Order: sequence, then C-alpha cells, then structure tokens
Amino acid sequence: MMENKHYNPAEVEDKWYRFWVNNGYFNSVPDEREPYTIVIPPPNVTGMLHMGHMLNNTIQDVLIRKARMEGKNACWVPGTDHASIATEAKVVQMLKEKGIQKKDISREEFMQHAWNWKEKYGGIILDQLKKLGASCDWNRTRFTMEPDLSKAVIHAFVNLHRKGMIYRDTKMVNWDPAGKTTLSDEEVVYKETNTALYHIHYALTHTDEFITIATTRPETLLGDTAICVNPDDERYRHLVGKKAVVPFVNRVVPIIADPYVESDFGTGCLKVTPAHDINDYNLGVTHGLEILDVLNEDGTIRYLGLKYNGMDRFEARKEIIKDLKAMGQLPEVKQILNKVGHSERTDAIIEPRISTQWFLNMKKFMDKNPEVLESVMQNDIRFFPDKFKNTYKHWLDNIKDWNISRQLWWGHRIPAWYDDEGLCVVAENEDQARQLYEKTHGKMAQLHQDEDVLDTWFSSWLWPISVFNGMESDSKDFSYYYPTSDLVTGPDILFFWVARMIMAGYEFAQKKPFTNVYFTGIVRDKQRRKMSKSLGNSPDPLELIAQYGADGTRMGILLSAPAGNDILFDEALVEQGRNFCNKIWNAAKLIQSWNPESHDNTDIRKSDITAHKWFSEHRNTIIWEVHQAFDQYRLSDALMKLYKLVWDDFCSWYLEMIKPAPGQPIHSDTLKECKEHFACLLRMLHPFMPFITEDLYHDMHQGRPDKPLVISIYPTVASTTITTPDSRAIQLISEVRNLRAAKGIAYKETLHLVVNAQDNQTYRDFEWVLKKLANVHIQWNQSLTSDHAVILVDKDEIGVEVSAYMDVKAEMEKIQQEIHYLKGFLTSVNAKLENERFMKNAKPEVIEKEQQKRADALSKMNTLTLSLQKWQSQS
Repeated sequence: MMENKHYNPAEVEDKWYRFWVNNGYFNSVPDEREPYTIVIPPPNVTGMLHMGHMLNNTIQDVLIRKARMEGKNACWVPGTDHASIATEAKVVQMLKEKGIQKKDISREEFMQHAWNWKEKYGGIILDQLKKLGASCDWNRTRFTMEPDLSKAVIHAFVNLHRKGMIYRDTKMVNWDPAGKTTLSDEEVVYKETNTALYHIHYALTHTDEFITIATTRPETLLGDTAICVNPDDERYRHLVGKKAVVPFVNRVVPIIADPYVESDFGTGCLKVTPAHDINDYNLGVTHGLEILDVLNEDGTIRYLGLKYNGMDRFEARKEIIKDLKAMGQLPEVKQILNKVGHSERTDAIIEPRISTQWFLNMKKFMDKNPEVLESVMQNDIRFFPDKFKNTYKHWLDNIKDWNISRQLWWGHRIPAWYDDEGLCVVAENEDQARQLYEKTHGKMAQLHQDEDVLDTWFSSWLWPISVFNGMESDSKDFSYYYPTSDLVTGPDILFFWVARMIMAGYEFAQKKPFTNVYFTGIVRDKQRRKMSKSLGNSPDPLELIAQYGADGTRMGILLSAPAGNDILFDEALVEQGRNFCNKIWNAAKLIQSWNPESHDNTDIRKSDITAHKWFSEHRNTIIWEVHQAFDQYRLSDALMKLYKLVWDDFCSWYLEMIKPAPGQPIHSDTLKECKEHFACLLRMLHPFMPFITEDLYHDMHQGRPDKPLVISIYPTVASTTITTPDSRAIQLISEVRNLRAAKGIAYKETLHLVVNAQDNQTYRDFEWVLKKLANVHIQWNQSLTSDHAVILVDKDEIGVEVSAYMDVKAEMEKIQQEIHYLKGFLTSVNAKLENERFMKNAKPEVIEKEQQKRADALSKMNTLTLSLQKWQSQS
C-alpha cells in the first residue's frame, strides 16, 4: 500500500465503503445508548447528485460520523421524495418518446408507467451518495409514496379535515401552464424582468374619444369586463359611469372608480380582467363584474379568443400587438422593470386562475399550535445561523392558507369521494367513504374519488414522523428516535419544508421534530452566480470525486462553506483537499519508514520529549477548539483548524523535530508516541475525510486495530487540561530561516545566537531542536554587540551574529525605512486615540486593540533604534 508515491483514492474508497456496509457499522436499532438522529432531506426521485446535494450530505455525514464515534446510537435515515410535478413531467416526456399521449391512457396505466420509471431511475441519487461516503442506514431507506408513508399522509389529511382545518373552495390560484397544475404561493419565484408596458386605446361608446389603459399582458384583454380609474383622478372623473368597447371582442364594459387604482402608474386607467389577476378578481367581486376565463390549462387562448383561439398566450400577445398597431390603437410601448412570477419547478410564467382547490387554513392551524413560533423564538429549536429566526417569524406572522391540491396523477390522491351531485365525504379509503356517505346522507350512491393529488410538501412535512411510523401508536422506533437531533438544509426551503415540519411535529406528535437546524449556504461560482446546469457553471460532483477523490472533494466543499453564507465554490479548494490527502499519506510513509530502537542518547531523547510535550499542547488546544466549533456548527472552521494542525504543527514541525538522521534508528518510545499522535489526528479527521483515515488507521495497526476507525472513540479533552503552547522556539527557528534566506546564508553555516530573554526556559528546552532545525550555536544571557542582528520573538530580543555576512550600509538603510514606516503608523494610531469622538463612541475592545497596536509599534521601534545604533557604532 505505502509503496505508492501519491494517495490513490480508487484503490481505497470502494473497498472501505463495502467494508463499512457489510459489517453493519451504519445500521442502528434502539438500545440503551443516547440516540443521535438525522433524517436526510429527501432528494427528488428525478434527481442526480449536484453541488448542493454534495454540500448538504457531506455536512450530514460529518455530523453523523462524529456522533457515532462519540458512542451515540447514530441513525441517519435516507430516502427519496416522489416529487409530483417533476416526476410526472419526466414520465409524460418518456411516454411522448414512445408515441403515447397521457390523455390517451387511463390513470391506472399512467401510474404503472410512473412506478416502472421510479424503479428504474429513482434510486440513482442514493447510489451516488455512497460514492461521497454517506454513512446512511440503508436498511432504513424510505420513499414518500411507499405504503406506510402514504397511509400517514392520508391519515393527516382526514384528521385535519375533521378538525375543520382543511376545506375546499373556489379561489384565485397560481397556475403553472407547463405543469398544468396549481402551485402554492411559496412555489412561485418572482424574477425581476424587463417588461413591455403597452398603452392601448379603448373606444368610448357614442363618441369618437378613447380612454387609454396600460397593461403588461395585452392578451388578457379578451376577458376584460370593466375599466377602472381612481375616483380622485380629475382626468377621468367625468368618464365614470360611461362605457368603453374592448378591442377585437367588441364587448361593451363599464368605466368604474375604485381607490385601488394608482393614478401615477401607467396611464392611471386599469383594464379589469377578473379571471386573470387577483386584484382584478377582488375588484370584480366588489363591483359585481362578469368573470371570463380566456386561457386553457396549458396557457393557450380558449374559445373567447376569436381568431387567436388555440394560440399560445405569448404568440397571441404578438398577434394582438400587431393587430392593435394596424388599427391605430397602440399609441405607446414603454419598457419597465417588473417582477414576474415563475414556477419554482418548471420555470414557466405563472398565470393567476380561478380554480376549485383544497386548502389548509393556516391561521386556524397556528392558533391551535402556538409552539410552532414559540419553539424557535425561545430557542427550543435552534437555528444556525440564528438570523433566520426573524425570517421565520415574518413568514408565520403573514402566513396565508396553503393550497394543497395539485392537478396531477402521480402523488397521494386526495381522499375525498363525490356523488353525481357533487356531495363530498372525506375518509381514509373507499369503504370508509361509503359508510360515512350513507351515515351522513341516509342513502347509498355511486362515488368517485377526487382526481387531484396532494402537494408533495404535504407528505414531506411528515418526514421526521413518518420515516419512524410515528402515526402508529406502538412504534418503538418513533419513541426512541423522535425528536430527531439535527436537520441540515438550505434556507431556500425554510418555508416549504422546515416550518411545515415544525407545524406537523406539534400537530401530530405534540413535540418538536428536531432540536437544531443548520442552514447551509447556496453554492455559487466565483462570479456569485447560482450553480446550475443551464448556466453550465456547475461541475459534476461525481467527476470531481473521480479526479480528486471523495475525501479531497469533501474537504474542498467544506472549506468553502461557512454556515448560512453563500458558498463561492472554487475547484482549487478541491485540489487543495487532494494535496492534503497526499500530505497525510506521505506523513504515514515517513513514520512507517523509521526503524525503532531503544538507545541511550539522552540529548536526542530529551529533545523528543520536548517535541512531544509541545505537540500535545497544540493538539489538545485544537481538540478543544474543534469541539467548540462543532457546537456552533462552524464545520469549515473546525476543518481548517485540523488542516493547520496536521500540515503545519505535525508535518512541518513535530515530525521534523523527531526525525532521526539518515540511516539512524528512532527511539522506540518516540515512535510509539508519534504513532499515538497520528492515530489521534486520523480519528479527528475521520468525520471529514473518512476513506484515507480508515485506510491509514488500519495500515498503522497492521490491519488489526481494536476497532475500525469508523466506530473508534473521537478525541476529547477536559478544559482544565488545556495549556497554551509556548511556540517562541518555533518562531525563532522560522525567523532564523528567514534571515538566512534574506541574507543568502547557507544552512551549513552555523549561526551564533545570543538568547537573552526574561524566561530562557523554553529556549533551553528546545536547544537540541534549535541546533537540529536552525543549525545554531547558542550563548545564554550574553550582551548583544554591534556584530548581532536583532530578532524580536514575542518580546524577547535574540541576537544573531551575522556581521560577516552583512552589508552594513544596506542593513542600516533597511532599518531606517522600517523606523520611518513605524513613525507614520504611530501617527495614525495616535490620531485615533487622541480623537475624543473616537474614544467616546468606539467599543472598549476596539480601543484596547488600538492601544495594543501603539504599544507593539513602540516596542518594535525601540528594538530597531537599538539595532541601528549598534550598526552605526560599527560603521
């Protein structure tokens, strides 16, 4: 294994993933341990792994692996969502390619095709997650339309209907002409768009005059039933009560007045189309206007459209504009910025439409479940970052009824049955519906079930409950695993999913569904564009894994992912992750190349003990800080701390301190201590980089560890044992190396140091290390002379005898430049500290920082002045 010059993920990843799965290390059953539970945000069965999935699931895997190593009963439940709109579109397209139209087959035939499609393609994304290293309990994989979960959805609907929270009504809704279904308000994405504002003349009756309206949707004029002006608008007050003629259809409509109209927008005249705009609809209800629907469900013009009949709405728009121009009734077209609603799923432009749908009364629901808001605001459910609490509260304070029905076949069919007269009963199955109908109406009748299905989110809001069969009274899994521990998701589905799961938790389980919610950022490219296939700016995660390895890819995405902030993804970070793997790999090779032997060189062994103590202090500090970072879900910070600990402190310093001379053995106790440190580092890194750490851990133990790394103990330290490491000797080595590089002094030249610190002990402890890594001879507590350059380490002045290697004149010029710079710096700092306004308004910590800057600059100036005086005396 270790013969390879570089780490080869292909030889490691599949091997260890099979090992983990085959040995059941990801499996969880209730026992006496503390449960730690995550339910995966179920990806759509239509989905393929993208960068957002990679980020979200890497974070979940880090959390679940750490919990597993902490001895908790870690349960990560995977699964997929049936995704009504997206899946139905896929199946419809597949049928078209076979020459089959949905309208030509029965619902049962379509559903069979849909299930076949799901079985063939629905599990792809879960298999792809395995390539990432996701340690899910695959035995618990769930699907939102499997029988038990479907039963829970239907039970929830019937339960809420019986409580009077679900009702059926005819309202203006958001209509997706591409999906041919209604959408909830949260599924409409408003995009700022350059839009044409058309000014159109409407002829007045019994006169040659016109009234001019302004509209962005001229095709809807076919359904106009009034023109409205503001009653206080003096320009049009004389026209109120008169009539105008709608172009093309020649419909005579009244001119009405209502304060809703904004006199300063457009022409101040509004055409009223009650069937195609919510505000027009409200005006129509107020003024008793006729409602004329001129659009089919697919967005084409219906029979009222005359010659435009059957045209797509946007083609009809072009034709209407052309015809208005020809008639001289289009005096002006302006360009404006307008927010246009698009379908969150299909990206089609939304059409407002009057439709009969099922709704959940959200105000009544919230009145019954005040904990939905209180639990978040009082931190019983904690948001990370907590800035999303205000967003959550704003949405709940302004919540609207939830439109929960969809005009699709794929999904949970609404459990409502109707007789031929339209009388309705709601029940969990047809037999119960017949019994309820007979009991309610005192007769029997032929019943047919509602054709619509439920909004996909109406099933996924039950996810933390339904995956553990929580709607059943005797579920041991639910009693043990619920509420779940952490939820990892994006802020873009805060309302779609997070808020609704909290609602369902308190309504159906009388408990919160989870304790913590970690909101990831949105993955964007370096130009801050959201990554998408359409833009071509999103790398394929599987290709990244193939090129850089799963561990390198995981590290790259995590390093760029601070909680709640957008992630500016840079492939260079993934390359950095691969390089880090190679660094760890080569460190392992170096350690394994050393031959242990017990020997009596006390100076070397003393040096090793010093190195061991120094690294132990660093390691324990980082262990403590990593746990603190995990507590705040700052996983990027935790990983960066580990990266620096391994790359800098362990590889660049510790291994160099203890490395034996070429051909010489290493003390057996030193090698043992080194391997203990390395094993600790592998355990700390394992949640982030599971494959390479498991491989090296097994190799280090000759394939016979007491436990595989996946279930070994995650390192911890008590706060009382934390000692701030003294790194002055390490800093001195760096400064001597920098001095050599700056002055061109070869390492073979032994430099003479004078260490004259207030506390020399750390330098004495590291004396052998200083000699080894800096090639220096040390004199203690001697006076500095003009032959010495001064190195400032913390507040210690270290003299380096370099006169034989120095250009005195050049050195004095350099020191004078530094003193000149420091004088300017001090002037700017003093200006702040002498400014009354600054001292009065600045925070104490800011003032303290400025004062420290001044003290440090003065100290450095004193050292430089002393050094300059010495050079001047020499010259």
